[in-house]
Amino acid sequence: MAFVELSATAGRATVRIARPAISAVLSLRALAVGTVLALVTFGVFCVGIATGDYPLTVAEVVPALFGVGDAGTLLVVNELRLPRALVGLLVGAAFGISGAVFQTMTRNPLASPDMIGVIAGAQTAVVGGIVLGFGAGLGTQTLGLLGALLAALLVYALAWGRGATGYRIVLVGVGVAWMCTSATDYLLARALPFEAQKAVGWLVGSLNERGWQHVRPLALAMAVLLPATLLLGRWLRTLQLGEAVATGLGTPVARTQLALLVTAVGLAAFGTAAAGPILFVALIAPQIALRLAAVATPPPLLSALTGSLIVVTGDLLARHVLPDDHLPVGVVTGVLGAPVLLWLLARANRTGSGG
Repeated sequence: MAFVELSATAGRATVRIARPAISAVLSLRALAVGTVLALVTFGVFCVGIATGDYPLTVAEVVPALFGVGDAGTLLVVNELRLPRALVGLLVGAAFGISGAVFQTMTRNPLASPDMIGVIAGAQTAVVGGIVLGFGAGLGTQTLGLLGALLAALLVYALAWGRGATGYRIVLVGVGVAWMCTSATDYLLARALPFEAQKAVGWLVGSLNERGWQHVRPLALAMAVLLPATLLLGRWLRTLQLGEAVATGLGTPVARTQLALLVTAVGLAAFGTAAAGPILFVALIAPQIALRLAAVATPPPLLSALTGSLIVVTGDLLARHVLPDDHLPVGVVTGVLGAPVLLWLLARANRTGSGG
């Protein structure tokens, strides 16, 4: 808890807010948690690359990542397996940061891209492109990006019209999500069998057959949107105090909300476009990071590391559970994330923190 010191200088009283030592302790804890998460994530990342029809050891994988090793090992690591692992790493980070921004901005632990219509919009656009044939030259990545952005704009237009609250955003987002889901179901119902099979393969969220063409646009988006989100972090922290308090502290509330919405939606949209809707990562990663760091709001960088760890671990589990069936990672995260969602709902109902 902060305390206030008063001092007199030249006949005037000066108010200074002194930060307690506990802030330093929390910062050290966050640094320690981030270091452990980064090391564990890198370890699982390397184990995932080592796993496959041509098994390798982690001792062979790590040097190969830096271009050291025989030709066969370099081919397997850098050309065949590294793109898939990088997509999982970047997608998890994108979803984790996006979820942290949404949950902090709305002050609602249930607000995330997959709960408020952003990912559902990407699903509808991609399935519509597959079934109806529009935007054939754009590809699933571009269609998913456009669908997510359009859904987010619709939520923004409806939720921000007369002042945004966590409750309003989640309520409008759920309505948009169900509308998009209904449109997706209709499109699947009228699709030809091979079209439906292709669409469902993308809808569950998968890292199968991911290559460098999926890594490059996602990496570029992360290079732009991650620093932008971190730069907006100061204003994001004031928004959690409420719009009235944030305005009193000099925060341009409307512009900040719009800028944060663009970055959060962009991260979720590019992540969805690269690997499909890997459900629950954006919802649970910030909540896990928040509790590991023992802070009041989800920390973006720790949420990114947690999201990466969830996706690469889920992909590794998916390949070991049914190795011959290429189980999508979205199935694993869905199975693991559903209980967390139920727990968050029960907790929000008990504490009255639903919005």
